Amino acid sequence: MAKYNSLSEIQEAISKQETSCLELVKYYLQRIEENTNLNVFLEVYADEALKRAEEVDNKIKNKTAGRLAGMVIGVKDVLAYENHGLQAASKILDTFESQFTATAVQRVIDEDVIIIGRQNCDEFAMGSSNENSAFGVVRNFADTSRVPGGSSGASAVAVQADMCLASLGSDTGGSVRQPAAFCGVIGVKPTYSRVSRWGLIAYASSFDCVGPITRSIDDAALLLEIIAGADEYDTTVSTREVPPYSQLMTPKKQYRIAYMREALESEGLDEEVKQRTFEKINWLKDQGHTVDAVDYPLLKYLLPTYYILTTAEASSNLSRFDGVKYGYRAGADKIKNLESLYKKTRAEGFGAEVRRRIILGTFVLSADYYDAYYTKAQRVRRLIKESTEKILSSYDFLISPTTPTPPFKIGEKSEDQLQMFLADIFTVQANVIGNPCISIPNGHNAEGLPIGIQVLGRNFEESEMLAFARFLQ
Repeated sequence: MAKYNSLSEIQEAISKQETSCLELVKYYLQRIEENTNLNVFLEVYADEALKRAEEVDNKIKNKTAGRLAGMVIGVKDVLAYENHGLQAASKILDTFESQFTATAVQRVIDEDVIIIGRQNCDEFAMGSSNENSAFGVVRNFADTSRVPGGSSGASAVAVQADMCLASLGSDTGGSVRQPAAFCGVIGVKPTYSRVSRWGLIAYASSFDCVGPITRSIDDAALLLEIIAGADEYDTTVSTREVPPYSQLMTPKKQYRIAYMREALESEGLDEEVKQRTFEKINWLKDQGHTVDAVDYPLLKYLLPTYYILTTAEASSNLSRFDGVKYGYRAGADKIKNLESLYKKTRAEGFGAEVRRRIILGTFVLSADYYDAYYTKAQRVRRLIKESTEKILSSYDFLISPTTPTPPFKIGEKSEDQLQMFLADIFTVQANVIGNPCISIPNGHNAEGLPIGIQVLGRNFEESEMLAFARFLQ
């Protein structure tokens, strides 16, 4: 079967009777079977997807199909899907099945999407490499010795390796965009509150966003258009009207674009990533657009601010996983009282990275250190937001490499947490301030490894960001 890169290609092929939803699902199931070494899917809904495909094919024949008819997607294992497993790639949620469906998932189902399976990820979405899953490392399809990025690494690989057309992931500090860059696909982080978080297992509630991973900007725009909007189950979601993103893809004639001088002068920036970024900058200038370097001295505070605040929120959010109500519970021979039940269950159920972040978050929230760390980080968060908004008051977008390096070797940074955290240096800004951001492919290095470039826009101006990203690509 031909490789389809967009829903429009698929729907045209279906209309010409060159393929069908059923044939597509059979093809993707074959691709999943051929690439089990990548460790992408924790659960494949083969029979269910085949049955669903027949239903959608009938809807297409009867001209009653939804806008996503023909699209086969995977769902990251942090999004609830009623009567299906939900584990956040963690032992602590062993055997757990969701009792309801996440709003974002339900909205794509209502438009006749076909869900083919549940995708691996870093445990509780905590990681930048997809090496932290209780179910093993996910491998990059471009080079199986390298990581796919995280935490939505498997969701990106599934699209990269043509196991599905698109995926729904979550982005807390770059977890959609960073793996999209490492896998040569497109990843969108919407404005915070643009998409309901109902049914998304929380990592850090004031940072978490649901976002699509695709091979085309048009598909990303359509998926965002469908999943965005008010939701009675989520009081933090915006009630602003959702623009028809998929119909607003015409770029402006002239753009004003900024890039952070400090980011592209950083010693930690890979030379080929830097070269590809400047090639794109020079291309924009040749097209007649204004592209300026701007000073951003707060760059060095992005990661400390992000990790202090997200670990604090994680410490609070993950307290609910205690072995009492559901999921994994330590063996009875190890339990003497309620306190030991909590301690043993959490120590055995959570992986090393999750335990590390819970401990760090508990520390910064403790009475002796609350003001020194948490309160100060909240103040710096405000400064980062104000300084970024000042730049965006004069420019349409802020662009940067998505990641400082191409995908690194599996195990290369596992023992050096600082180096692992630095993989997020360019992506965390969008989550700290809440603005929309997109990563798109920006060529490859000499080894054929993907490189990404990201575009950060103004709040609730996804239409403009998507149109520019399409032009840039």
